[in-house]
Amino acid sequence: MPRWARAWFVFVLISMVAIVVSGAPPVAANEARAAERGPSGLPLPRFVSLKSGRVNMRVGPGTSYAVKWLYTKSGLPMEIIQEYDNWRQVRDADGAEGWINQALLSGRRTGIVAPWFKGKATTLPLLARPREDAQRVAEVEPGAIGEVRECDGKWCRMDFNRHTGWIRQATLWGVYPDEIIEE
Repeated sequence: MPRWARAWFVFVLISMVAIVVSGAPPVAANEARAAERGPSGLPLPRFVSLKSGRVNMRVGPGTSYAVKWLYTKSGLPMEIIQEYDNWRQVRDADGAEGWINQALLSGRRTGIVAPWFKGKATTLPLLARPREDAQRVAEVEPGAIGEVRECDGKWCRMDFNRHTGWIRQATLWGVYPDEIIEE
């Protein structure tokens, strides 16, 4: 290993030990995410949902840019990853990225249940309480979209049509791991 690489490794190691020894509290997941703010003053990244049932995702921030995708589902969660004027660069659950005008986005929080299992013969339990042994309220299919009511960092209380219950936070796309959302 070259001398400069060894020196860099030692520097990084000493820095990490200094942080641990200093007893500095770890940064909470929500605080770490909120560290970067966009021109709007809101944190980046953050989740929102589609306000309308017909939304164009464009390849750039403006109506002169080509349409990349047409979304036809109101309430679909999107992750805002960048801002430019009144345009938001977003990412959907499938990883597609593009630009949507902010007027077509809502702060209403929604989540998609396990989109990575979509098309597979499986369901996930919606529970009466945030515990594995709680009574099942319903079975939810992967790809189902529900409204997020609250999350405690491990579980989220959600509404799916006429059913309200708790589901593991790790099975959702539309909330961050360990994110706390208060009702």
